[in-house]
Amino acid sequence: MMPDAPTPQPRPADTAGAVLYRVVHETAYTYATPVELAHHLAHLCPIDTAVQERVDHVCDIHPEPGHRRSEIDVFGNAREFFAYYSPHDTLTVRAVSLVRVRAPEAPDWAASPAWEPVREQLLYRAGKPYVAEAEFTFGTHFAPVFTAAAAYAAPSFAPDRPLLKGARDLMQRIHADFTYNPESTEVQTRAPQALELRAGVCQDYAHVMISALRSLGLAARYVSGYLRSHPKPGEEQLVGADASHAWVSVWCPVNGWVEFDPTNNRQPAADYVRIAIGRDFADVSPLRGVIRGGGEHTLDVGVRVSPVAG
Repeated sequence: MMPDAPTPQPRPADTAGAVLYRVVHETAYTYATPVELAHHLAHLCPIDTAVQERVDHVCDIHPEPGHRRSEIDVFGNAREFFAYYSPHDTLTVRAVSLVRVRAPEAPDWAASPAWEPVREQLLYRAGKPYVAEAEFTFGTHFAPVFTAAAAYAAPSFAPDRPLLKGARDLMQRIHADFTYNPESTEVQTRAPQALELRAGVCQDYAHVMISALRSLGLAARYVSGYLRSHPKPGEEQLVGADASHAWVSVWCPVNGWVEFDPTNNRQPAADYVRIAIGRDFADVSPLRGVIRGGGEHTLDVGVRVSPVAG
């Protein structure tokens, strides 16, 4: 079952402490032989949330598609379909966005309920009130529910431990236990393989954390986006900058959805730009498609997130 379309999030009430970013995401394919037919789906447009406002967005696609349309998906993400019905040997997609971001308020750690009653609240029973967030407790292709994930999560969720403190501890453990290694996994790697390897990239870190939480009956979402390309003087460069990034949000009845980044062992602040939210990577892939022809191809991807003065 798919969740109902979410209520649009309110835009930031004020811009105090907010940062305006220019985001450029460029993808270029060169095919060895012409592509005869192609259908593509893109998630490249930033979403509006309580801490983020999309000021402008333009996506240039070359060559000009034969068909193109935009829509809002069931999770509230902006996505774009485009298709080609004539031969082409290159494809360039360049998305340029202006987005204003401010840091989320720190969650009320002390108010977080224990994780067990939250699990019970999310558990479906006949006659029980429907909880929309329960849709994010089910396993998915990249983040399935499995025994090893529950066992890995268990040390972070002792009996009666506050949910958010358990999630924070799980994030810290994943960061400590895993090695960031782009050569160890592929884009199709699933959480069970990443957990066994104890290695991967941000996508793998996020999928493992999501699987661990869902395997305990908790609700977790996959968040895709970007990190600021250059930190301020004296700040450490974060893993995942200058590329698409991924992190996790966990549902707590008191605090709502709270974000955690296991790759960098921190909670997202004003240096994170959110593009899309889903159940796992499959829901929010920046660009994917099905083509006929093309043969071998080369792919170049570049991301730049730069603060805009003023």
